This record gives sequence, C-alpha cells and structure tokens, in this order.
Amino acid sequence: MSTTEDTDRLALESGLTVRPWAEGDDLALLEVWGDPENAMHHQDRALLRPSSNDPWSRCIVAEDQGVPVAAATILRSSLHPDRLSFYAEVAPDHRRRGVAAEMLAILEAEASNCSATGLKARCAKRSAAQCFLKDNGFTKIQTTRRVIVQPGALRLPDLEGTGLDLQEIATGSVELSRLVADYYNAVHDWDRAEMTVGKAQQLLLGDATGATGAVALRDVSEGGDGAVLAFAVSYTPARTEDPADVLVGWNPELDAAEAERHVRSLLALLAARHPVELEVDDSMAPLKTVTDELIASGDAEIDFEAFIYAR
Repeated sequence: MSTTEDTDRLALESGLTVRPWAEGDDLALLEVWGDPENAMHHQDRALLRPSSNDPWSRCIVAEDQGVPVAAATILRSSLHPDRLSFYAEVAPDHRRRGVAAEMLAILEAEASNCSATGLKARCAKRSAAQCFLKDNGFTKIQTTRRVIVQPGALRLPDLEGTGLDLQEIATGSVELSRLVADYYNAVHDWDRAEMTVGKAQQLLLGDATGATGAVALRDVSEGGDGAVLAFAVSYTPARTEDPADVLVGWNPELDAAEAERHVRSLLALLAARHPVELEVDDSMAPLKTVTDELIASGDAEIDFEAFIYAR
C-alpha cells in the first residue's frame, strides 16, 4: 500500500484507491451494490457513516477510477466495550481481489488508539462475507435468528388459580427498564455487555426506539411479591396481518426450566391470534428451546439467520 498525491487517499495493491467516507457515498454505492437483501443487511449498511471520535468509529471507501465500489467500517459500541464491530461490502465484480482484507488492515491500524481488544462481525449463512471472515482468522461465536411464530402455535395456558397474571407494564417504568437491562447483560455473557437502566430506556424502551407497549407475566401468588417472570415489548404501532415485532425476555434470576415454562406461556398468549416475530440468539436457551420446537413442527419459520464471528 502506498500513499497517492492526495494525502487522504491510499493506493491498494488491488488497484483501487481508499479515502474517508464522504457525503453522498451511500447513494453512489447503492448504484453498484443494489438493494439490501434483508433487514439485517439494511441494518449493517446503516453502520457506514462519517468517522467519529464520540462514539468512536472509522469508515473508508474504495474507488475504482473515482467510482465508489466498496466500503468498510469499524466502530465501538456503547454496550459492548470489548470488541469493535466490523462491516465491509464490496461490489460483486470487485470481489476475490483482496479489497476487503486490505480495508480491514487499514481500519485495524486506526484501532490501535482504541481500548477495545478484538473485532466482531456478522454475516449471512453461506455468504461471501462468511468465507471472508473464516479466511481472515475470525471464528463463529454466536448464531442469531429472526423467527416468525404462527397464530395458535402454542396451547394457551390457563392462568386462573396458578398465581400468575398477564399485565400491561409501562415502557417507561423503572421496574421494566431494570429487568430489561439485567436480562440483556445475562444473555450477552458471550460478548460482555454494559446495559444500564438509562441505556435500556434509550436503546430498547424509549419513544425513539418505536416501543409501543409492554406486558409482563407476574407472580401474584401469596409471597410472590408480584415479581415479573417474563416480559414482552412490542415495536409494532398497529395490529396488521404482518407479524408483530416483539422483544421477549425473562427474569434472569429464574433457573432454565422456570424461564422456559414462563416464556412458553407468554409466547402462547402473544401469538394466540396473530403472528409475532422475535430475535433469538443461541445464548437465549429457554426461548431457543421453545422456538426450535415450533420450527421443527412447522408452527414457526426462520425469517433469516446470521452468524456472529470474532477475532
């Protein structure tokens, strides 16, 4: 790699030149990349933006004779301090020329001043990105899926006389915010998280997140103290024929069997008459057990599946 006449540009061995991300690059790259393949792809492309020190991120673009054809970024999450997130995309007719690897090397050099000690990236199954990550020393640490549960997939629980009750709970409540923070940290022990009550409100429960309501399965039995056993947050503003987007979780103080039982009951109530869509990681064992059963029986389907790799 050598420096060109423009000090902001670098010449790659692949013949392309690299420069910092600039305004208008998103539209220029869309012309050569085409539309995103799914929601995950759309989210990953949204990571490409001007470099910043707060939050810390670096983003670069590769050009072929002045035409943007590739981009890559690394950024630090406010939630997961130990690893930087990496994303790169190269136009199909410029792949297999080492472009992404050269861009990764440039960005890693920039990361030397950042306290994070590793990298992570996600990719679709059997994709070019998965091959790239494997070839560049990344190993798989997690699988995540978007699962659609069909109406009536689970038998409805009879809550009467069980000491359990399904209740609405305010998305702005401290009780829910604290529970969501504890749950998030517990199911992300594979990528240490620093979720707090404030961050839970900002990132998962506040008005800006699109959260429209929440319900809680409570222990209302004598001596149960009204504790929340499982919860669900909806991000769908109005009921339609499309699956409702929900976050489902449980009290992390429960053992696995209890958590699975209460998650099963809550999911049955949520999907009694309408489909719901939720994200399920391998680390969410109680929820994964239930959704795996439904997928096997044909009562749920995988919308898309992604792997998370780390180095």
